[in-house]
Formats: sequence, structure tokens, C-alpha cells
Amino acid sequence: MLPKLIKDILCETPQSQEVTVSGWVRTKRDMKNLVFVEVNDGSCFASLQCTFDRGSGLDAQTEPALASLGTGASVTVKGRLISSPASGQAVEVSAYSLRILGDAPAENSLEISAYPLQKKRHSMEFLREIAHLRPRTNTFGAVARLRSRIAFAIHRYFQERGFHYLHTPVITSGDAEGAGAMFQVTTLDPAITAKEFASSGSIDYTKDFFAKKTFLTVSGQLEAETYATAVSRVYTFGPTFRAENSNTTRHLAEFWMVEPETAFAELEDNMALAEDFLKYIFNATLDECAGELAFFDAHIEKGIIENLRQVADAKFAHITYTDAIGELEKAAASNKSLFEFLPRWGCDLQSEHEKYLTEKVAGGPVIVTGYPKEIKAFYMKLTDDNRTVRAMDVLVPRLGEIIGGSQREDNLEKLISRMRELGMKSEDYSWYLDLRRYGSVPHSGFGLGFERLIQYITGMANIRDVIPFPRAVGQAGF
Repeated sequence: MLPKLIKDILCETPQSQEVTVSGWVRTKRDMKNLVFVEVNDGSCFASLQCTFDRGSGLDAQTEPALASLGTGASVTVKGRLISSPASGQAVEVSAYSLRILGDAPAENSLEISAYPLQKKRHSMEFLREIAHLRPRTNTFGAVARLRSRIAFAIHRYFQERGFHYLHTPVITSGDAEGAGAMFQVTTLDPAITAKEFASSGSIDYTKDFFAKKTFLTVSGQLEAETYATAVSRVYTFGPTFRAENSNTTRHLAEFWMVEPETAFAELEDNMALAEDFLKYIFNATLDECAGELAFFDAHIEKGIIENLRQVADAKFAHITYTDAIGELEKAAASNKSLFEFLPRWGCDLQSEHEKYLTEKVAGGPVIVTGYPKEIKAFYMKLTDDNRTVRAMDVLVPRLGEIIGGSQREDNLEKLISRMRELGMKSEDYSWYLDLRRYGSVPHSGFGLGFERLIQYITGMANIRDVIPFPRAVGQAGF
């Protein structure tokens, strides 16, 4: 049998029953005949106080164990669960047995360095250097629990609405976004390929493992469309990769994406789904992660609970890209220093523009539609003006864009024409074009960056602190 978790022990009614507690020591206080040891197993914020009375029948191995016990050591404690006489906790363990499973020395020795998480405040920068140990802190334990719970809520949302979970490939030969910032996958010897390129100006990828040039995926969307046009509703939830040299607090080289794809759905259906989905996730977080949210609200960013409630209760405004640019240009004209990037029709909206639209124009979440085709991907459905596409971006206060999506182009001729405009080889996407040749239907989808979502919910300033092991420029340790 697995040991009981501390979060479950804390909910029990104390009846002097025998309990076994396993976890890591947070603190030890020695007061004459009493020793107080706080044990935490990461199942919740609270630690369980274990009280050892030296005058009350400790077993023979416990006294020397208490003498050497330090912060970070892993232990198993046995005792009786009783009502706690101290304020702030309902129960504690009147302990008689302590076993140290793994020590964590507080001082350096020849064999081992001191345990780095002694009882004091540590900077986020320092904790990033010990990503393998930072989950033992309150902040990163809370991120881990909340991340897990939100992932479960995402699966629950789609499963309850008839979506099928689809595993799309990590290795691909196509670029879904057309951005070009992709990690190449190859088994070719770099020294040999360098010589080959120097002599012929090209590389023979037929000699490679997959017999063609391949990459780590930037999106599972194109593959998801194949299944949406067969089983109607699918979603992907997996890792994606971007080789952008962006060393910022908002970018990762490896991150997780949630991408639903729905057949027989137009842009309006897609917008309604995105709004309902976000509200569901925010409400689930408020209901199921109250302790973690209270911690983030108190220690990371004030007001995030109220902000989540407001977005969850709001009616999302709708505005066209053209009207949004008009509002931004008007604001820029009245205040020349308002924006670092001057808005104009045809530009991609910057974060500062998106925040202005949510906070000043809409006064809440807003969905922007009808973007110029030049700044959007090839697969987005053209509107009748042939200048814009049926795209949408969902913007929320504090962050800006949280979801991006579109209705997909379901007309074969228009899709081929668009690909030619962009210099794409249609033969590389023959399988994708087949979806328009055989039983084509209107279909739509969107993408949500999971880490951006977690960052928004928690208020954590750096995206590298909401994923267990961040992968970014120059960072691939652990």
C-alpha cells in the first residue's frame, strides 16, 4: 500500500490513531525535552508537525536521528494523530519513531555539498540553476500542483464535449506555421555533410534516417485536421518546438500546446468554443486550486484571483482587426509616447497594443478577427475581400493574446493559390491538400500555449518558472 499523503492526514479527525508520515523536513525546533519537526511531502502547502517528547518513550534509534536531522532530509515518522494545542493547525503527530531515509547536510564536506535550500528566501534566478530541487519550495510545488490540475481540467473539458485526444507526431517534414524557426532532426554526420555542402552546395537528405529533411514540430494542427475531417472533433495536447533566438520572459524553445480542431465549424463557432473553454478552465482553477491561487495572489501578484473571476464572468467583446487598428491609431495620435511600436493597418499587433485593447477599449477580454492575410498562416480561410482571413486572436487583460486560431481554408483551388503566393511547394503538402479533394468541410481550430496559460493564472513573471525543466537559448540542462 502507498503511504498516506499529508493532505489526506490533515483532513482526518484525530482519535489518537496510529499514522505513518513520509516526506522531507522543512524545519526542526529543539526546545529542551520537546523537538518539533515539520514534515512536508509536496501534496499540499501545509506541513505536518511531528512532536517528539524525549521523556515519553522514544525508540532507541530516534534520539540520534533527531540529533543529526537537518532541513531537506527525507524521513519516515510514526506516531499518534492528535488534536494540536498550537494555533494554526488542527492536528499534529505525537511521534515516537523517526527514521532518516536520506540525509541533507547543512555544511559542505569533501564528499557532498551543503543542501542548497536552507530555510531562507531564494531568488528565482538561483532556483533556475537548481531546477531539479526547486519543486521542494512552496512556489514551485504550487506551480507543479496547479499545472497538473489544469492539465486534467483541459482533458476533462474536451472529453466531456465529444473531442478525441489525438497524439500528433513530434518529428515532421512540414512547417505548419511557415515561420522557418525549426529545430532540424538528422542522423547525418556533421563533418561529412559540411564537406558535401562545401563541394556541391547541397546535402543529400535521401541518406538521412527519414530520407528527407525533418524537424521538431511547431504545431500538431495540420495532422489534427486529418482526424477532425474523419472523426469530427479532436484535440492535441503535447510538446512543440520553436528555434527562435528569443531570450525573453515570454519565450521557450520547448513548450506544450493545446490545439482543438473541429469539423463543420466556422469562425463564429470557433470563437464561442474558445470563450467557453477559457471560462471553464478559469472557473475550474478557482474551484479546485484555491490554496495555490491564494498563495500566488499573496506572494507573486496581487489581484490575480479577482482578475480570473472577472474574465470568467465577462462577455467577451468582438472587434475587427481594422477597427482595432483605428482605435490604436486614434490613441497614438493623442499621445505620441503611448506606444513603442506605432500601429498601422497591416502590422502585427504587439503586446502593448493587445493590452491597450483589453484594458482601455474593451475593458475586458476581447476577440480580434479579420487579420491581413500577409501576417497570417497559409491555411487560414480567405474572406471575400481577398485581403483578410477568417482568423481570431483572444486577448485578455494583463497578458494580451492567449489564444490564436482561425477557420481553415477548405477550398482546394484557393488553398493552392495561397501556397503559390508564399512560394510553398504543393507537392510537399499533397496529403494535406487531399483533405480538400475528398469530402472537404468547413473546419476551425485554435492553439493555446499551456505555459502562457499557467503564467497568466499564477502571475509568475518568467515563463521558465512554470515548466518543470525550461528549454531556452543556451539552456538545456537537467
